[in-house]
Amino acid sequence: MTGSRILALGHYQPSRIVTNDDLAQFVETNDEWIRDRVGIASRRIAGDETVADMAAAAADKALANSGLTAADIDLVVVATCTSIDRSPNVACRVAAKLGITAPGAFDLNTACSGFAYALGTVDHAIRAGASRNAIVIGAEKLSDFTDWTDRSTCIIFADGAGAAVVTATAEGEPAGVGPVVWGSVPDKGDAVRIEGWRPYVKQEGQTVFRWATTELAPLALKACERAGVAPSELAAFVPHQANTRIIDGIAKRLGIPNAIIAKDLIESGNTSAASVPLALSKLVERREVPSGAPVLLFGFGGGLTYAGQVIRCP
Repeated sequence: MTGSRILALGHYQPSRIVTNDDLAQFVETNDEWIRDRVGIASRRIAGDETVADMAAAAADKALANSGLTAADIDLVVVATCTSIDRSPNVACRVAAKLGITAPGAFDLNTACSGFAYALGTVDHAIRAGASRNAIVIGAEKLSDFTDWTDRSTCIIFADGAGAAVVTATAEGEPAGVGPVVWGSVPDKGDAVRIEGWRPYVKQEGQTVFRWATTELAPLALKACERAGVAPSELAAFVPHQANTRIIDGIAKRLGIPNAIIAKDLIESGNTSAASVPLALSKLVERREVPSGAPVLLFGFGGGLTYAGQVIRCP
């Protein structure tokens, strides 16, 4: 086994749509202010669905698209920072819902960069021979941790899940998941936080904005370098869906004239670890990116953590 590749993708969003005008009914804000501040027009908010429910729905769709069965999967990894239950973990609950027997199963929490961290971890497991077929999921129910009276945060966060089936490449076949670039800035970790037993999301927006727009582009470029892909060759850039101004700022510094830039947050809000796979799955479902084309994934946020890699589009 020489590496791994994404075989198929899937995503899930709750049916309830909450518009900016809806939020204006109970907090002092308006559509124009929200669009100008973060670029979001609407978001999906879950009802009774749990993180595990949404994760399983996205994973089930990815598995169906892959041509594999539950019996083929030997590893399930879920990136999330919003699971209320500590044990059993979300990965075990997903495995049970999908009928996957005896997989390695664990959750990973690096908040908004979680999917890229999980994909890198699974790629390493496959390269080491510890897994052959894995499901990687980003799933969040941020509505459980949102203060709906705080207009600086309630306009941002939402719920959803995205998943990828990742498989080993054949001998001699080029890898479809490039080397991961990951790290953190621990001394600024409190800039985005969910703390305590009855927590709300708290965010120092300007600190995060300055960090994201000034320091992340060189790290994303490093992921391209490690994969041997020039920025001009990228077919798409799928960053964490935090803020349109942040996305535009990073994209401009990357120099990616031929790339589609994912902006799923306009209709989906910020779904933390779910945002990258959710946006990627939609691009693939709409056939906006050719199969085999290079795509840069880059997550960043709470911690402050970051992770990214170049993948080949399934």
